[in-house]
Amino acid sequence: MKLIKFNSLTTASMGVTTLIGLIAFLWPFFLQKESMFGNNSDNASILILIIVPLVLMVALADVMQGGIDSRSLAILGVLTAVVAAVRPLGAGVAGLEPVWAIIIIGGRALGASFGFVLGAIGILGSAVLTGGIGPWLPFQMLVAAWVGAGAGLLPKLTGKKEILLISAYGFVVGFFAGLLLNLWFWPFANGLLPEISFEPGLAITEQLSRWIRFSLLTSFGYDLPRGILTAVLLFFLANPLLKAMRRMTKRANFSNAVVFKA
Repeated sequence: MKLIKFNSLTTASMGVTTLIGLIAFLWPFFLQKESMFGNNSDNASILILIIVPLVLMVALADVMQGGIDSRSLAILGVLTAVVAAVRPLGAGVAGLEPVWAIIIIGGRALGASFGFVLGAIGILGSAVLTGGIGPWLPFQMLVAAWVGAGAGLLPKLTGKKEILLISAYGFVVGFFAGLLLNLWFWPFANGLLPEISFEPGLAITEQLSRWIRFSLLTSFGYDLPRGILTAVLLFFLANPLLKAMRRMTKRANFSNAVVFKA
C-alpha cells in the first residue's frame, strides 16, 4: 500500500487551513456582545477566497515534493469527479449522503493529505456542477477535508479490524459532520426559542448546550441516517474498493512513454 506522506510544506498548508477553519467554526463560542457580526455571507465569501488557494497549495506541495505522483493524481481526478457526481444524488434526502464513504475510502487508501484535498475539491466540484455555491460552501469543504484527512490518520490495521475501524469512523463523522455544519448558520438564525438560540457573550458551556439542543431539534433526523448509511456502505464496500485502489497505485504506471511499433 502506498500512502502519500506528509512533507513540511504539506503539513504547513494543512495546518494553516485547519487553523483558519477552526476560527471560522468556533468564533460564536468566544464572541462578546459588542462584537456581533451582522452577515455571514460576507464572512463566507472571504473564507472561500482563502480556503481554495490553501487546499490547492496542499495538492501542489505534494506534487512538488513527490507525495502525489502521476498515478495518485489520476486517482484524485477520478475520485473528485465521482464525489462531484454522486453528492447531488443524496442531497436533502433525510441525510442519506453516500459521498462521505467515498472521501473516507480515498483518504484511507492514499493518506491524510490526499483525503484532505479530495474532500475539499470534491465538494467544490459538486457545488460548481450543481450551482450550489453559497455561504455554506467553504464550511462544507473544510468538514469534508477534515473527514478525508482523519481517515488517513486512523491507526494502521488490516483485514476485518480495518473495516470495522473505518465503519465506526464513518458513523461518527457522518453524525457529527451535521452538528459541525450547523455552526455556519446557527448564530444567524432568527426566531428561535431562547433555549436554542445564539446569544453573544454567554459562557462557553451555555453556548455549547444551546448549539447541541439546536442541532438535536433541527438536524438529528438527517445526521443519524447519514452516520448509519456511511457506516453500512463502508462495511460492505470498503474492503474491495481499498484493495482495488491500492493495487492501482502499485501497478499503474503513467510515466512510461507509449511506443508504437510497425
